[in-house]
Amino acid sequence: MKTIVIGDIHGGLKALIQVLERARITKDDKIIFLGDYVDGWSESVEVISYLIELSKTNNCIFIKGNHDDWCLQWLKTNKLNSAWLKYGGRETFLGYSRASKALIKEHILFIESMKGYYLDEENRLFLHAGFTSMHGVEKEEYKSNFYWDRTLWETAISLDDRIPIDSPRYPKRLKKYKEIFIGHTPTKHYGEETPMNIANLWNLDTSAAYEGKLTAMDVETKEIWQSDPVFELYDDEDGRNFSG
Repeated sequence: MKTIVIGDIHGGLKALIQVLERARITKDDKIIFLGDYVDGWSESVEVISYLIELSKTNNCIFIKGNHDDWCLQWLKTNKLNSAWLKYGGRETFLGYSRASKALIKEHILFIESMKGYYLDEENRLFLHAGFTSMHGVEKEEYKSNFYWDRTLWETAISLDDRIPIDSPRYPKRLKKYKEIFIGHTPTKHYGEETPMNIANLWNLDTSAAYEGKLTAMDVETKEIWQSDPVFELYDDEDGRNFSG
């Protein structure tokens, strides 16, 4: 049995199917999704439907991302957020405008059921973005930090590797867990095409919303599987490249 963690999908159903096939996922494996299933490529609605069906046959953990929360708020209130549309929501909006009321209701319930974070029995933490409490996710006052915070990643990326883990200067948030797995911040910003590892923190957002690939990783062995560059799978679309 493997435990597989998957980064930000952003509407790229073709890429999702590829990485699941390349990782040779079986029904005995646990799959942990780090959020941002929607916004970017044209198959956000189809991604959610696919994951709902996958959850019926496989052991899946679904973490909520900021884009999923944006989408959920629109689906529930019908109030458009201009920032959501600008940063990838346009294709998701168009997809749901063609969906039935029954399908939309099913998707609302599914997104509402997503977790803010998942902590396994080995003290490994999985969440979309980060947290700010020095006492860990259980003590986080603002739950939206789970899918919006970038300070955890920024703290790790600026960490001087000469600082030993037992130093009082070593970030307490990183000491709290054996390992932390996040998405949210595309690795393309750092010129990387594969997951980035800083201290005990892993960033799995390998820029699938842009010109990058979708990544799946074995939590134990750190073996990775990647899709083709997602823009090649949707060669008549822009993804989020048009919006930033």
